[in-house]
Amino acid sequence: MVPTSKRPRQPVVAVTGAASGLGREVLAKLVTSADFRRVVAIDEERGDVQEATWRVIDVRDPLLANRISDIDVLVHLAGDYAVDSDPAERRAYNLRAAQTVLTACAAARVRRVVLVTSAMVYGAAPDNEVPLPEDAPVAAEPDTGVVGDFLEIESLVRRSLRSHPGLEVTVLRPAAVVGPGVDTVITRHFESPRLLTVKGCSPHWQFCHIDDLVSALELAARGLVSGVVAVGCDGWLEQEQVEELSGIRSLELPAGLTFGTAQRLHRLGITPAPATDLHYVVYPWVVDCAALREAGWKPSWTNEAAFEQLLELRENRTTVVGRRLPVKEATLTAAGATVAVIGTAAIVRQVRKKRRG
Repeated sequence: MVPTSKRPRQPVVAVTGAASGLGREVLAKLVTSADFRRVVAIDEERGDVQEATWRVIDVRDPLLANRISDIDVLVHLAGDYAVDSDPAERRAYNLRAAQTVLTACAAARVRRVVLVTSAMVYGAAPDNEVPLPEDAPVAAEPDTGVVGDFLEIESLVRRSLRSHPGLEVTVLRPAAVVGPGVDTVITRHFESPRLLTVKGCSPHWQFCHIDDLVSALELAARGLVSGVVAVGCDGWLEQEQVEELSGIRSLELPAGLTFGTAQRLHRLGITPAPATDLHYVVYPWVVDCAALREAGWKPSWTNEAAFEQLLELRENRTTVVGRRLPVKEATLTAAGATVAVIGTAAIVRQVRKKRRG
């Protein structure tokens, strides 16, 4: 009798931040997969995916290593990336969470860690190659915004790989994420009455629907892609296409005025994001998803379809330079060629009056 080879043991996978948001979406996907023996959900509270094994713990807790001793693969999605979060508190949470997860996984001999940052780490610049290869240098400017968090997390990953050479870490870098529940500097850009552009440069728009990010995370958890992996729709949209699809006209301003005004507003505490975040709505940062493509992955959403859903989800909000305005304040942004300058100048005057008073 010819001996039959044993089938490799299916891995146990865990998801942090599993009770809500992207973590819940990934958890719901993984529990339906035949590629995992068991799916463990980790969060500070239980969620509604009953098929998972729930372990209630804060991912920043040093005791995390004891709770993942039976885990083979961990998908780390616990994080605070809300536009309006306090920058210092948000960064402290995100870095402590990532550091604790990486250290705990190394201690517990978890084979593979998968986490998500953003293609924003490549930086947005007028002379960027379109598309950027996955191995393009990380050129984003460190700042107090979410991009700065991503840069710090990727730095933690590099240090962890040097300290724990047996640990495999896969970093997914999605393009501009869109979908239900997604609220970012990019999605808020399309709540504005005008689309800001900078003289002499036209942005190229690439989106990543949350459904496609979930499917890419599943592939990474299965070990079909590794290292640095870009995720996004195929190709990109030109600015003219975006204006035609949205029905929103653009407002072109000099770069100095645009970024100078935005920086002053951020210093005054009016806008939630630093001026450098504006680079991502006026300069290109399109990525080539080569690793996923070679693994046989295809996005289920086109840029056009993802963008149309983004527009549908705006819910008649009005946003100026990242700051959402109540309906009664929307008159600050009355339509016209100078809407952004008028709107921001009016807000600055209000703040100065309050401070003098």
